[in-house]
Amino acid sequence: MVILWVLGDDYLLLCRECMADPAVKMQDRFSYGDYRHWPDEERWELIGGVPYGMLPAPNRRHQGICGALYRQIASYLDGKPCHVYFAPFDLILPEHGEADDDVDTVVQPDLLVICNREILTSAGARGVPDLIVEILSPSTARKDTLEKFLLYERKGVREYWIVDPVAATVTIYLLGSDGRYGRPDIHGEEKTVSVTVLPDCEVVLEPLFRD
Repeated sequence: MVILWVLGDDYLLLCRECMADPAVKMQDRFSYGDYRHWPDEERWELIGGVPYGMLPAPNRRHQGICGALYRQIASYLDGKPCHVYFAPFDLILPEHGEADDDVDTVVQPDLLVICNREILTSAGARGVPDLIVEILSPSTARKDTLEKFLLYERKGVREYWIVDPVAATVTIYLLGSDGRYGRPDIHGEEKTVSVTVLPDCEVVLEPLFRD
């Protein structure tokens, strides 16, 4: 099924069976200036000016994993300078020093940790977080493991977690001195794992996958 979405004067064609793929658009690229005027009830991300529809809404298991992970990290960060946030949260990733409205990449990670308060804005953040976590779903798996993986690596996100609810695993990528993600560490639900960018922070994985 093909659906036509109308965003102001812009038209986007979406394939319901291919929601992990970018929207097909009627103009070359979109920017955060366009994004800010799209309907509040619709959730989108932009990567290099290409819009990705965030549909359908996260399911119950996805939300449970995000909540369990948030609680553990937030408890560790209590009284510390870093902060943890969860979607919806606009993360603007400029290429250089362009104005917000000209930025062509804005994403909504499932969970992120920011230690540099200077990048926080009233809408979310403009700059690179210390940790990003994405929780896979059928509609986002390709984007999370390919487009976002490459984006976060290129932008210099120091630690990237991909949580797979079906396999009950957490795959952790750490940014090397060469600016590339090295070989990942994959952990199962029986494990307690360390958050490398947060000294002495350990996450128990079993509560994440407890249904």
